Amino acid sequence: MSDGSTLREVLEETVAALDETFLTHNAQLSLREYGTVNFVGQGIARVQGLPGVQSEELIRFEGGRLGMAFNLHPEEVGVVLLDECSGIESGSEVWRTKRVLDVPVGEALLGRVVDPLGRPLDDAGPVETRERSLAEVVAPPIMDRAPVTVPLETGAKVVDALIPVGRGQRELILGDRQTGKTAIAIDCILQQREKNVICIYCAIGQRSSSVARVIADLRARDAMAYSIVVVAGGDTTPGLQFVAPYAAMSMGEYFMRQGRDALVVFDDLSCHARAYRELSLLLRRPPGRESFPGDIFYVHSRLLERSTHLREGLGGGSLTALPICETEEQNISAYIPTNLISITDGQIYLTPELFQRGVLPAVDVGKSVSRVGGKAQLPAYRAVAGDLRLFYSQFEELEVFSRFGSRLDERTRETLARGRAVREALKQPQYDPLPATEQIALLVAATHGLLDGLPPDRVTEVSAALRTLLPERLPAIREAIESGRKLEAVELEALVKLGQEALTWKPPNP
Repeated sequence: MSDGSTLREVLEETVAALDETFLTHNAQLSLREYGTVNFVGQGIARVQGLPGVQSEELIRFEGGRLGMAFNLHPEEVGVVLLDECSGIESGSEVWRTKRVLDVPVGEALLGRVVDPLGRPLDDAGPVETRERSLAEVVAPPIMDRAPVTVPLETGAKVVDALIPVGRGQRELILGDRQTGKTAIAIDCILQQREKNVICIYCAIGQRSSSVARVIADLRARDAMAYSIVVVAGGDTTPGLQFVAPYAAMSMGEYFMRQGRDALVVFDDLSCHARAYRELSLLLRRPPGRESFPGDIFYVHSRLLERSTHLREGLGGGSLTALPICETEEQNISAYIPTNLISITDGQIYLTPELFQRGVLPAVDVGKSVSRVGGKAQLPAYRAVAGDLRLFYSQFEELEVFSRFGSRLDERTRETLARGRAVREALKQPQYDPLPATEQIALLVAATHGLLDGLPPDRVTEVSAALRTLLPERLPAIREAIESGRKLEAVELEALVKLGQEALTWKPPNP
């Protein structure tokens, strides 16, 4: 009897709840605007209908697949597919979402690998964020910006000393394939540990194996805790590759608006330009130079202009951009490289000749420039390496001419010896970014002739000795350099003496 009475009570409660629901529910009709697919191609679709659709509005296909309205014509709408086209066929229905493309932002993305729409690509479960941000936003106006005054340490001696980068700057990294462009960017991310800089690595059109290697390197060196990886690989749709850098920039802008510093690496924008060209040609937009559409410059300028340093009244946050561009046969005057050079605040140019000679990073100092970062460089660098860039360029030119003559005067031989020592000092292996203090100590030894005539392995030993001795012998100088104070003559002399000691120093026996 108890079971029967319990069942009767449950049924009565259910009926009462249903009655209450029917009485209180106010059913309303909702209009849903839909259209039909006329044509499906590789990465695009043409849709008839959707008279009220907006530009860059998300379109939902059957099966939950997403697209973005790109071409708005009276007869049809050109849609860029953000998912694979399998399952979409002519005659399928599509619906408006009445939502412009946006991406999740926030702290929950740190340490995650996601696609440009914020969908997880790792095995860490769903991404739980409370805020979303539009992928396309207007860049901050001039009055909201502040000068770039704080250095962004990359950990690479040749960059920090000769081509400095500031927080809020846009510095292009370009060169032929397999010259170490991504390596410089990854070392820069590794250098931001304990510097309160959020790093976002955006892979556009890259091989899955290359992206997996980058992610493994970041995880092995505990860099994923402050990093976000946005992946639109070469096997994804061109539409997803097109929106990837805008999504990554929106994720970085969230932290900038919080008054924090963020760094975004785009690897690379030449693949992004090719994906946009493919979409434009498929949608029958008129081609221009090299078949790129006429607005290819605006595509990249509106992206990179969002990188800035906000004024203190808006929090003082910064968003630094390191776009990567691949050149062909060292042709930096090609269409896309020249566009990006004119948009950015400088470029770091890498050459295959230096790479093949083992000069790593293979940075061509003569063709590289930073139009902003010099104002944000630590004063200690200017005291040590103020004329180093000019000297190094003159040395490289002199070295070329010296090959044609056998008789060299004493001054020329001294200049060549000093230049070779500086070149050895600027060499650096990957995954070994150096703090500013250790870089300056080695540059002092090189510019004062302590490394002249030493073989490469001895320069490496002296560098290791300086890294060991500096924290023990000169902690006050280390604090002075990191605090941004100018080095006095006495402190420079102390660094020279430390370099002389490093020449004879040997590690203690274990």
